[in-house]
This record gives sequence, C-alpha cells and structure tokens, in this order.
Amino acid sequence: MFTGLLTVTVFVPAIGALFIAISGVRGRNVCLVAIAFTLIDLILASWLMLTFDFGADAERFQFIDRFNWMPKTILDAKYHLGVDGLSAPLVLLTALLGLCAVFASWNIQHRVREYFIFLLVLQTSVLGVFCALDFLLFFIFWELELIPMYLLIAIWGTGRKEYSAMKFLVFTLFGSAFMLVAIVALFLSPTIGHFDMARLSGEGISGTADLIIPVKVIFWFFLLAFAIKLPLWPVHSWLPDAHTDAPTAVSVMLAGVLLKMGGYGLIRISAGIFPDLVVEYQWQLVTLGVISILYGAVVTLRQTDLKRLIAYSSVSHMGLVIVGIASIGGALHYTELGLSGAAMQMFTHGTITGLLFLVVGLVYDRTHTRYIPDLGGLAHRMPVIATVFLIAGLASLGLPGLSGFVSELFVLLAAFKAFPWLGALAAFGIVLTAGYILWMIERVFFGVARERFATLSDATTIEIVPMILLVITIIGVGVYPTMLTNFFDQGIQHMPGITK
Repeated sequence: MFTGLLTVTVFVPAIGALFIAISGVRGRNVCLVAIAFTLIDLILASWLMLTFDFGADAERFQFIDRFNWMPKTILDAKYHLGVDGLSAPLVLLTALLGLCAVFASWNIQHRVREYFIFLLVLQTSVLGVFCALDFLLFFIFWELELIPMYLLIAIWGTGRKEYSAMKFLVFTLFGSAFMLVAIVALFLSPTIGHFDMARLSGEGISGTADLIIPVKVIFWFFLLAFAIKLPLWPVHSWLPDAHTDAPTAVSVMLAGVLLKMGGYGLIRISAGIFPDLVVEYQWQLVTLGVISILYGAVVTLRQTDLKRLIAYSSVSHMGLVIVGIASIGGALHYTELGLSGAAMQMFTHGTITGLLFLVVGLVYDRTHTRYIPDLGGLAHRMPVIATVFLIAGLASLGLPGLSGFVSELFVLLAAFKAFPWLGALAAFGIVLTAGYILWMIERVFFGVARERFATLSDATTIEIVPMILLVITIIGVGVYPTMLTNFFDQGIQHMPGITK
C-alpha cells in the first residue's frame, strides 16, 4: 500500500535541503527557498488533519505508505509510515514550528546554505519519528535527528557551544543504545520476531511475557531512552546547556518538537505496548514526574538568564506528561483523560515554549543580553514583542482561555483521581510556574525604562509572521480544544487496556 501523501510530507523539507545543496541559491534567497518548502510542508500537514477520517469504520492508522525495503530472510524490515490521532497533531506541530524556525533564521549570515540544509534535514527526521510504524525505521529517524542538531548548536551557537552540543549528543546516544537493544530483543524473541509497531501497539505485550530478555528490562530500556529525550529528572541536565547555547531557531525546534519525541515514545511504545508495566510501575513513574515538575519550577525561580529560565521551565512542564501517562492505572475515563492530557501537553508546550524562545531571541538581538537584572522597561520600546511574550507567558502558567490551561487541567484531573496527594504536589508546581513567569515578565518588560534601551526597535514584519502563527494556535486551542482532543481520543482509544 502506498498513497504517497505522508511520504511527501515527511521528505519535503529534505527535498528542500537537497535543492539548496545542488542549486546556486545564495544569501537571502536560501531563506526564501526554505520558507517555500516548509510552507508546502505545513499545507500538507494541515491537509492530513483536515482529511483525517473519524468514522466508526475508519482504520486506526491512516495515509499508510508501506513496502518491503529489506529482504525477509535478513530483517523483514518495512518502509511503513502512517498516522493516527496521536501522531497527526504532532506532524502538524513539527511543520508549523519548522516554518517559524525558518522565519526566525532570516538574519543568519554565517554559512547560510549549510545552516538551512541542516535545519530542513532536522525537520524531516522529526517528522519521520512521528510517522514511522516500523521499529527499525523509527530508530533510523531517531538517530538521524542527532546529526543536524549537533552541528546547528556546535557551529551556529554561542557560549560553550561545542560543550553543549557534545553533551546533548552523548546523553541522547546513551539512551539510543538502550533503545536499540530493546528493539533487537523484541525482534529476536520467538513470540514477536518483527518490527511492526502498529501491530504491537494494538496487541500490547504482557508484563509476564517470555521474551529473549525479561520484558521488564526491555520496558525500562525504552523508558530510559524516552526519559532522556523528554527530559525527565534526573537525566535532564543536557537540556539547559543546549538551549542556552543554541541559536534561536534551534531552541524553537528543540523545545517545540525534539522533546516531544520522548513524550511520543512514552505514549506510543511504553504505554501502548507495555500497558501492564506502566500500571505496575505507576507510582515510580508519577513520583519521577512530580519531582521533575517541582524541581524544574524551583530551579527556574533561581535563573537569571532568560533562555536558561525557559529551559528549566520545560523540565517542569514535561513532568506533566509522565504524570498523565502514569494515571493509566485509574478508572477507564481517567485513563483516557490522563493520556489525552499528556498528548495535549506535548502540543501546547511546543507552541508556547517555541513562542517564548522566539521572543527571547528577538530581545537578545536588540539588547545583546539575556541577563534579567540588566533588563527592564522594554515594553515601552517594543510593545508588540512585549504583548506576544505576555500571551505566551500567561499560556505557560495555565491561564484559562489559552492552550496551556486545557492540557494541565486534563493531567491534573487524572492525577487527582489516581494519586490524590501526588496530584496536589503536581498542582503546586503550577503555582510556582505562575510565580516565575509573572516575576520574569515584570523584571524584563515593565518598570522603569533604562536609558541604554531608548533606541530599541520593535518587531519587523518578518519577525511578526511566526509570532502571529503561534499566537493564533495558542488562543485557538485554548478557546476550542476539541480541535485537538478529538484526534488524541481517536489515537488513545485503540491502545491496549483502553478498548473494552
């Protein structure tokens, strides 16, 4: 079966990278070409969402592209792409932030062609992770993402860019090694012997299954790889360094979609294939999630660098994903609610934090500092940037009417049902979030305007475009969350342990 639409959606950015590599485009024209290809990708991703079939007789995975690409006698690996209600919104998120990242790179002047080539390849690799339904193909896309991300930080970053890029690489490769062992163990087990993720996520694997490696070991190997990428405390320390030293556009992609690869793996593989083990270890998982929420929030309060502050806030917000997933052991309604909230948190955090990093990049370009005590009164000089940052900040702290509120509400309702005391601690993390967000906005944008910032300019037309796209998404999902919850419900209701 091969429809081609999903394959084109995944590889359009890579085709754009190839075009830039072999053509003679130079300077700003390179950015225009990248905008064209990422805009096409966003249109295709939007079309996937608009034509998604929610009918009672509809298949779980849609837009399937599948053919054998390795001899059955060797690996029986297949080129197998497809999306369901869980992955389709993440494909849209990747395409949206990919376009925003290109706009945010308008002023790149150093090795321009190479920069956009790596940025576009990065987008294709992430799209491949969300669409792959073959374990080997999933792993290839997962590893492909490392190359462009490492180079984008190491070459175009600032500060200790080589150190931060290498730290990101080492942490992720460490987790990938365990994931590869888990994948090979599943393939070599006589009771499985294939790489078909769609089949496994429909059947599930019992916690008592007899495999070549104990099933609990395989579960924790996968979990470690996804926890590092999420990132979950205590394997989170690569994230603040990577964010602090990465270019603005790379921070947008890193916070917006790369972290979501970890959350997606936790839902699709950990909860989708090993639901019994998620229930068995739910107390350990929710405890790790709550520690991440509180630790990330407390450390965020101590930050004086704008980028580092938002980076640690991501550790806190991603803790909500694991809390939602761990509530799988509750009553059926709350199981669905927790998983839907975890999936929604991935999407909303991607747009909100992507917008925050986008605005921080604009502030730094104008003031040449991210040190919060040196800033102040910027709203008088750049009202558009200040307004957008305020919207993103309020969404991050969960203000009703904005997208962050919906996802956090779903997760906390499920957590209160399954783990009342731990759910209360998770909710306290939201209080801390309000504290550091409002305090940071007050110190940076309000108060007495500093004389040295008297000549600062506001956002240009090119800079306003990605901000408008993300603000519309944040408000749209906040006002009408059904546009996403219908998708996530479709993907989750087919998971083992959910369907009755």
